[in-house]
This record gives sequence, structure tokens and C-alpha cells, in this order.
Amino acid sequence: MTVTATHTDRLRPLLRRLTGDEKHAPSAHSTLDVIWVLYDRVLRITPETVDDPGRDRFLLSKGHGPAAYYAVLAAKGFIPESALDDLGGWDSPLGHHPDRVRIPGVEIGTGSLGHGLGLAVGTALGLRAQGFTTARTFVLVGDAELDEGSNHEAIAYAGATRLPLTAIVIDNQSSTHGWPGGIAARFVGWDVTFADGHDHDELEFALTRPHAGPNLVIATVEKKGS
Repeated sequence: MTVTATHTDRLRPLLRRLTGDEKHAPSAHSTLDVIWVLYDRVLRITPETVDDPGRDRFLLSKGHGPAAYYAVLAAKGFIPESALDDLGGWDSPLGHHPDRVRIPGVEIGTGSLGHGLGLAVGTALGLRAQGFTTARTFVLVGDAELDEGSNHEAIAYAGATRLPLTAIVIDNQSSTHGWPGGIAARFVGWDVTFADGHDHDELEFALTRPHAGPNLVIATVEKKGS
């Protein structure tokens, strides 16, 4: 397993500055490595290019546990680290769900489960229609979100139209019962890669490997509260 010093030494202290939403700490910690690898190794976006129409897009569908997202945005300079000390304050830009209007680099406002994958399909479709062929779309989804019917429509449409889209599903065994074949069986028409959700090299390979249509990365993690 490859975990960078920056991840260990920098992100954990930043996460500890975010208080007041401890009930969603497992959601935040399960996504931390995936989001870090995206911003550190994969996404073509910086604080200076958040409005560039040719930028890569990252959509956090699993928006009810945004602490890891905020910590990574702070580490990468999108938001000041001091903002982490006021999560959910009356005038803080950092709410308990990300706000695309108030946080540079946030593409969508999320929180209610099941919306992000459909929005990602629309984003990828719009980019293709406008000729932005090098702009990539990534969406991070929780496994329990897959029980929302809107996701099945998005999955079917992306598979049928071969959209250039990568969906990352965090699999902590929240919602796999009753589906023969597990999560992968739901994504008909998609390329599928499995990765250890804490191994940075595996995640980078899965997120960057060439694919002709929609790409599913199933990142397996053990859900922990700290």
C-alpha cells in the first residue's frame, strides 16, 4: 500500500479541525484517500483554473460527509485552512453539505443521496456536446446511494451512450445484500476496476486507465470512525 507523507502528516490534522459533524466522520474517513488521489494525481484543476471550461470536473455525490473534501481543498489551496475551524457557522462557507456558490472548486451542491450520478451524466454529456473532449468527469458515490432509482437511470443512459465518465463507488458493505454479482452487476455496459480504497497507487491506476466508455471504480474500504 502506498500512502504519501502529505496524506499522513497533513490531511489528518486538517480533518481534526473540522468539528460539529462527528456523526458523519465514517463517511469522511472512507473517502479521504480517494479524494486526495484525485486532487493530487489525477484531476486537471487548480485554484487558478476553477472557471476554465476545459477543466476536469469532480462531483461529490456522497455530500453528507464532506469533511474529507474540505480538508483536501484546503491542503490544495482552494480554501484557506482557517475556514476549517468554523464548519457550519452562520457565516461560514463550509456547510454540512458542500455549496457550489460559496466554495471555489465545488461543482455541485449535494447532500440528499442519489443526485450526483445523474448530474455527472449530464455534465459529461454537456462537455461532449460542447466539444470539450479532453475534460473528464468524475463522481464519487456511496454504495448505499445505489438504492435510489435515479442512479439506475443514469447508469443505463451512460452505458448505452458510452459517455466518457468515471464513477467511483466507495464500497464499505453498506448496501450489497440481495444483488448477485455485487455492485459491479448494477453497472451494465460499464468498464469495471476494483481497488483498495486506501492504496494510492491502485487508486491512481484505476482512475487513469484508458477506457472507451463509462468507467466504474469500486474502492473497497473498511468503515471506521477515526
